[in-house]
Amino acid sequence: MKMTSNRPYLIRAFYDWIVDNQCTPYMVVDAYFPGVEVPQEHVNDGQIVLNVAPRAVAAFVMNNDQVAFSTRFGGVPSNIRLPIQSITGIYARENGQGMVFQPEKDTDPDPQGPGPSKPMAVKEGKAAKPSDKTVKPSLRVVK
Repeated sequence: MKMTSNRPYLIRAFYDWIVDNQCTPYMVVDAYFPGVEVPQEHVNDGQIVLNVAPRAVAAFVMNNDQVAFSTRFGGVPSNIRLPIQSITGIYARENGQGMVFQPEKDTDPDPQGPGPSKPMAVKEGKAAKPSDKTVKPSLRVVK
């Protein structure tokens, strides 16, 4: 049976968990993924790390297709749009706990094959460099 991607569900779950624990959720995004709308001047090595804490964003929408919100970069208002597949990780700024995702293969997997890749947590991932240097993120394996 073909199933939809579990990525949007995991992103929402980690977002809620991070916020419920009074931490700051950061999303790591592939800035060159089709449909991504972010200020390109803040992209480093093809990625951008975004603070998506409720206090940092307005008009926040997170569904199975995208994450969208308004925020400010250096005082300049920006509308952000992130297709779900462009989000490569989510973690808490304060302690680095979160998850990174493997790229998903075809969304219509071969019925005989293993299906889409599953998200995977890694220890001390190097996918993100938050602009706030006070705490270095480190992801750990969640089993």
